This record gives sequence, C-alpha cells and structure tokens, in this order.
Amino acid sequence: MTRRALVLALIAAFGCCAAEAPRRIVSLSPDLTEMLYGIGAFGQVAGVTDYCTYPPEVKRLPSVGGWANPSLEAIAALRPDLVLSDVAQAPFVEDPLKALGLKIVTVPDHTLDDVYATIAALGRITGHADASAKLVAETRWELLKVSQSVAGRSRPSVVLIVDRTPGTLTDLYTAAGGSFLGELVDIAGGRSVAPKAANGYGKLSKEDLLAINPDVILDFVHGTPSRFAANPIEAWNEMPELRAVKTHQVHGVNEDFVPHASQRITETARLFARLIHPELP
Repeated sequence: MTRRALVLALIAAFGCCAAEAPRRIVSLSPDLTEMLYGIGAFGQVAGVTDYCTYPPEVKRLPSVGGWANPSLEAIAALRPDLVLSDVAQAPFVEDPLKALGLKIVTVPDHTLDDVYATIAALGRITGHADASAKLVAETRWELLKVSQSVAGRSRPSVVLIVDRTPGTLTDLYTAAGGSFLGELVDIAGGRSVAPKAANGYGKLSKEDLLAINPDVILDFVHGTPSRFAANPIEAWNEMPELRAVKTHQVHGVNEDFVPHASQRITETARLFARLIHPELP
C-alpha cells in the first residue's frame, strides 16, 4: 500500500465530519500523540504508550505498555473507537488488534511529506481540520525560516548516527536520504551523505564511514545521562583519523523530540542548524 493510500485509509476510518469524530483514541506512537496534541485533539486521547512523553499532560493518561509490545488487554480495557499506530509498529500490533475487533489505522512517518499528510488527516477525522491546516502551515514556515538562516553558508557533509552498540562503534545505523531526519539535516544547512538505504535508514561499517569521512557527525545518545556514566562521545576516539573527530565536530544528540516525526521536527531542525553551523548567532 502506498503512503497516499495509507493516509486515505486514515481519513476513511471515520470520515471527515466532527460529528463522526472518535472520542476515545489510543495512540501507540509518540509521533501521533504529539500531533493529536498539536491539533487540539488531545482531549480525545484515552491511552498512550510508555514512550509517549509529550505533552507533559501525557503522564496523566493510562499507558498500554511498550512501543512494539503494548498490552492488548490494556488497550481493549480502554474501549477505544480508534487505535493509531505508525508503519514501523504495524507488523507487531496490527493483526492482533484487528483480531480483537478493534479499529486500527496505520499511518506513514518516513518523510516530511508524510508528517504533513498525517497531521492533515488526523485533523479531518478528529474534527480539527482547521487547526491541523494551521499546524501544517506553521510547521512548513518554521522549517523555511531555518533553511533561510543557513542560506549562503558552506554545507558540511553530515552523518547522522541513529543507533550503535553503546560504548563502541559497532552496529552503526544511520539516517540517510529518504528519511525525515536526513531531510532535516539538509534543511539545517548540511549535506546528508550516508549511503542510500531502504526506508531511509541503513547499517554503516567503520570502513564505509572512513571512506565518507564526514565533516560533522551527529550521534544519538540514548538513555538518561548519569554523572557516573562515561561520556558516550568518547567511543569516537576509536577513529581519530575521521575529520569530524579531528575537528571536534562529533555532537551527541539526546533531546527526546529528535526521533519523533511530528510537528516537533521544527525543534530538531533548529537544533541541527546550531550543531552544524555553530557560528550562527
């Protein structure tokens, strides 16, 4: 099924009229929870997962468990009239929830266009079409401002590491072209140079990384920082020959909004711009 078809399926699930809007939504993705909040539909959310952390009010809602393994019993107990998931979750949750007779709609979240389309679709089915249109316009405008802030500057090559074995440089995974994160690197004034990969994310060997030899490395740092833990960036000392290591342009990224394909991509773009272009005012 194409991305367009997935979004149309979301719209078709309840139609586009406020009178038909779902009143009890279980959101299984942080991206979708943030979008529902952004369009003013947070009051219709009945449950979330442990990985949904924004807005702060989300702590008051029941959690149905993990991202890939939510509790089917907890979801059913909330009596949702709609369950929302993203495409990466679908293999884990779609069939079991349908077997329980629950309505589940899966939406795409790979690219920036997916983000815009899903915000618009959520607005239509929740009765917040005007607010969703406004949110899409504001998101596009904020990204345009970031792009304009770096216009005319040099565009350093950037590799964005989204996962690796903690404490080492093994099992490196990158965000490349075709992913919303790769697009945000470009908007922020860099050049995403990781090799193309299916769905925009792929594995990278140390040899491949050395051949690319990027000017800047952005490295996701997962987990809660501790003053007793070693600096996760120290692992990059394994490859002192890398240009980014030599010039101290390896930057840890641990902001919780960065992995989320929601309207908070504007915060990610601003963060990337500051890291890629530290000379910005």
